[in-house]
Amino acid sequence: MRILLILFVALLLFSCSGCRHSTTGVEGKMANTIVITSTAFKEGEMIPVQYTCDGKSMSPPLAWSNVPAHTVTCALIVDDPDAPMGTFVHWVLFNIPGTTTHLAEHMPAENTYPDGAVSGINSARKTGYTPPCPPSGTHRYYFKLYALDTKLELKPGSSKEDLEKAMEGHILAQGQLMGRYQRKK
Repeated sequence: MRILLILFVALLLFSCSGCRHSTTGVEGKMANTIVITSTAFKEGEMIPVQYTCDGKSMSPPLAWSNVPAHTVTCALIVDDPDAPMGTFVHWVLFNIPGTTTHLAEHMPAENTYPDGAVSGINSARKTGYTPPCPPSGTHRYYFKLYALDTKLELKPGSSKEDLEKAMEGHILAQGQLMGRYQRKK
């Protein structure tokens, strides 16, 4: 009986050696990490003034690679964890087609886009990109992209929290690009 139990446990462990477990919606250690870049700034660098409240307030160009082939849609969250009243959300965009590999500079603020992408609401209670405008000091801005295995059933104007809840269990891969900004006074 003891030998059968040992064989059963060994078989169970062997058959699940490739299993991925998830409690956050992200499957174990993800095989893919999305690489996000911008021609405007590199990881950890200062965001150029034209993409901030001190400039033209336009969104920076973003590109990404290493998205899993079976990605249905992507979602983008841009936020500032250094804001004095807690994390400030600058941009929420979801249902970006999985075949999309970039967002152009100066994306207009639309509720929905011709390709099916949908804007959520940011901390300024607006859709679209709200530029960095820190009240003091240097802040970090995280551009986070998620590859999803589904199209999300969320309405335009959904919050970051709504998006994060809807993404649970559907994240195939993710990546981030961090830029910094300090106002010139």
